Amino acid sequence: MPNFRRISLPASQDALPDFGNGSIFFIGTATVILRYAGFTILTDPNFLHAGDHAHLGYGLTSKRLTDPAIDIEQLPPLDFVVLSHYHGDHFDQIVEERLPKDVPIVTTAHAAGKLKNKGFTATMPLRTWESVTVEKNGAKVLITAMPGRHGPPVLAKLLPPVMGSMLDFQTSEGLTTLCLYITGDTLVFDDLKEIPKRYPDIDLGLFHLGGTRIMGVLLTMDAKEGIEAIRIVNPREAIPIHYNDYEVFKSPIEDFKKAVTAAGLDDRVRYLSHGETHRFEVPKSRFSAKSGS
Repeated sequence: MPNFRRISLPASQDALPDFGNGSIFFIGTATVILRYAGFTILTDPNFLHAGDHAHLGYGLTSKRLTDPAIDIEQLPPLDFVVLSHYHGDHFDQIVEERLPKDVPIVTTAHAAGKLKNKGFTATMPLRTWESVTVEKNGAKVLITAMPGRHGPPVLAKLLPPVMGSMLDFQTSEGLTTLCLYITGDTLVFDDLKEIPKRYPDIDLGLFHLGGTRIMGVLLTMDAKEGIEAIRIVNPREAIPIHYNDYEVFKSPIEDFKKAVTAAGLDDRVRYLSHGETHRFEVPKSRFSAKSGS
């Protein structure tokens, strides 16, 4: 059974959460700012610039080819961070130095230990299927760690543990208004099939692609696996992220677009360039207690 924990954030001036509208701002790599129901959430913060190198462990680095849409100093006040794993293209040296040390970070136990050593004081480690609930202004979001595998099993000991995340936004009465899935840096494997069994009504999915290869070994989903993952998890809408930003990303977004068209999924995939915002609406029936939904 999941291990539930509950954290209450200080109330803000916006006393009533807006369950009807939300947005996703794409910064680059796997970094987005999600605003919904009064929460401001940052994912996998990576603010290196073109020419900088991300540290991947064991002396390995990868050069960044692009700039982020904004710099870390331009971030809005954050309620919490969701971090899929501890790698330099997801939590870089700029972030370690400049992100406030008291910001809550939901992540793996491995990453939480690393961050504690760096002075971060509010990590919330999760194992697969464990959850934490964050509450604010009468809204709450249940963050649950999803299965992830960052490469083939033979390399498991050489790669940091990774988690996907399910963000289940709810009213104070417990009505789910939005269900958002983030893959994390994973390949397609059997455990992903459990996700739609537990969450058959996923609104939106952020899919980490890029086809990362190190020494020829595939470590994140390429175009083919991205299509397979969308079909398995079956969100209403999918947004690809984590592509074209680093030398180790070998499967460009152009390949994924072709695969999406070939698979007949064009109406379900939304593309964002760095600095673009996806705005979405949630039907009122989702958050109206009178609807009984």
